[in-house]
Amino acid sequence: MCKSDFLAALETALQGLPQNDIDKSIEYYNEIIDDQIEDGISEADAVAALGVPEEVAKQILLDTALPKLMRAKVKPTRTLRAWEITLLTLGSPVWAALLLAAASVLFSLYITIWAVIVCLYACNLTFALSTVICPIQGCIFTFTGHYAAAAFYFGATLACFGISILMFFGFNNMTAKLVGLSKQLVLWIKSLFLKRRRTK
Repeated sequence: MCKSDFLAALETALQGLPQNDIDKSIEYYNEIIDDQIEDGISEADAVAALGVPEEVAKQILLDTALPKLMRAKVKPTRTLRAWEITLLTLGSPVWAALLLAAASVLFSLYITIWAVIVCLYACNLTFALSTVICPIQGCIFTFTGHYAAAAFYFGATLACFGISILMFFGFNNMTAKLVGLSKQLVLWIKSLFLKRRRTK
């Protein structure tokens, strides 16, 4: 893929963003390609190093603030007629309520993902703290002559230590997937504000 094809595909993928942001992105990647060509890299290799235009556009979209996308989407491209304003006003109780409900559901999903992450590590922290509390309790039972109970708490210390380590590595893996899921959710929400590509 040549530079002009890459930039054209990137511009198409970014349709829906404010035009100023699209221009800045195109200029930025144009300079990157030119700099690599000046360093002796071929145009095709310089373009290939950037990746697929759609993936580059996804990253730009993730870095763009949601309020900016919303403003660009709702900003009218022309002056509204009187009947259009009237319909929007009369229909506002319906569409505003539906929009608020949809936003609440999406926000709840996002918060739920992070709440699960917090709960996972809170559970892990509980077992980690048990490795400190159980030996203390074991020592107390040892000094008071309750050796069976002391043995139980010392054994529980080892069990909690092992479980906390296993949970830590397992939760790290789950957290990485949940964070990826939250990013996909944000990306999907942002993509709703982008214009659909025109089919040829």
